[in-house]
Amino acid sequence: MNSPPDPRLDIDGDVYVSPRHLASSTYTGDPALTPLLDLGWDLQHDDLGNVYVSAPDRRIRLGYLPEGEDDGLWRINAYKDSFGPPAWGVCFNDRVPTEFVQAFTTVLATAYEQGPDAYLARPDARSDEHEPFRAVVPLLKQGWEIDRPRWGVFAVQAPDGLAGMEVTTGDLDPEAELTTRDARWQLWAGKSIDRPVWYATASTDTPVALLTAVTECVADPAPLPRWREETLSYIKGMAQLTPILPPEPPAPTPLDVQRAVASRRPAALPASSVPRWSTTSRSALPGPRR
Repeated sequence: MNSPPDPRLDIDGDVYVSPRHLASSTYTGDPALTPLLDLGWDLQHDDLGNVYVSAPDRRIRLGYLPEGEDDGLWRINAYKDSFGPPAWGVCFNDRVPTEFVQAFTTVLATAYEQGPDAYLARPDARSDEHEPFRAVVPLLKQGWEIDRPRWGVFAVQAPDGLAGMEVTTGDLDPEAELTTRDARWQLWAGKSIDRPVWYATASTDTPVALLTAVTECVADPAPLPRWREETLSYIKGMAQLTPILPPEPPAPTPLDVQRAVASRRPAALPASSVPRWSTTSRSALPGPRR
């Protein structure tokens, strides 16, 4: 009888990082690009290695920019008019855990299939479905605490104080929201929002469903797998690392036991090696007479 496969064999890492907001990027964009490419979105790249993915109607565009001008590794924009300014924009810097970006693009792919009413849905406090506070709820359910760091800012902070999410109220500059960290939403990890190890920003009209996809992933209590030697894949000195145990050997089958017993039995000497009495042996010859 064959033993079931050990799920740990598929884990890409030798340690678990917890809490997961203290993990970092896996430095491969494939998992986050796949949900969009599976829909047949167009992929282009430049000579520097930057990747550009566009929806068939060019109304959503993603840039994966390892050779960009700043640390904004992922920039995703949506448009009411493919030739007009972005309706909303999201940025993930180069150390955001790849799983968080993948959570965003997975729900974005679903929203795109549903149409503009889904991927251009503006937050609306009068609607239960689009209520902005819904994006914060997953964090509060995991013990993140409400904070008021300064006037005009609503925030929640992780129990360990090493991650937070801020929502800025009032009017903001639409262009600055798309090109700087002065955006409506900012999620970060590190010692403070002023010195984050990783951060993600989202502009005012980013759909709540997309924001919630990220906060649900951040709030998930399950740790993330990483390789201990790849120290940039987690926040060293802050994250807790737990070894991923090697797979246990399968239980022996009856045939394995039988073979093991047989291997411990003393081997019988072959017949040719057993000394036998022979009339031609020296001891059989008569000795000298005295």
